[in-house]
Amino acid sequence: MEVFQREATSVNVGGRLRELRESRSISMRTLATRSGLSANALSMIERGKTSPSVSTLYKLSDALGISITAFFGPESEKKQVVYLRAEERARMSFSRGLFEGLGGEQFTGRVAPFMLTLESGSASGPHDIVHTGHEFVFCLRGQLEYRVERDIYELSAGDSLLFASQLKHRWKNPASGVTNALILISGFAEGEQPHAMHWKKEE
Repeated sequence: MEVFQREATSVNVGGRLRELRESRSISMRTLATRSGLSANALSMIERGKTSPSVSTLYKLSDALGISITAFFGPESEKKQVVYLRAEERARMSFSRGLFEGLGGEQFTGRVAPFMLTLESGSASGPHDIVHTGHEFVFCLRGQLEYRVERDIYELSAGDSLLFASQLKHRWKNPASGVTNALILISGFAEGEQPHAMHWKKEE
């Protein structure tokens, strides 16, 4: 993970989770019920004793009714034009990977681009992903396996995949090296948080 974590902005996910939960007057027990996680697991995350997986982060964001990018810090005002320098990306490390926002969290339109950097074996979890809109995937480096319904697509650098995201899908890095992928979700229903709807199930 050293190849990309040196560039990642340090984010205290546990502290931010506690802040978001308490600002909404949600008890740990209530959040546990909403998210399907145990109160003990939530306590471990908030105290920084464990690193949440990507599916756990999305499940928590869904339970709180926020975008996953809220874990980066206070959400910014939405804009019609978003110019983002490389060093300004919202970055967050998760278990076996790195999430990088590409401006969707600041944009008024229904487009949510982000990048994933995945260690060998990193996966979205054993449960299917289903959300609104369309999903475009572009493999930048390494190998990425996407399962859409019953079909499996093996992506290498330069390969892409486009599908209606209400189809059941999941992903993983099956190779021994690091994988980089650009993902763009578009056309989701107004008022929905595409990040919060992606990888909702716990691993």
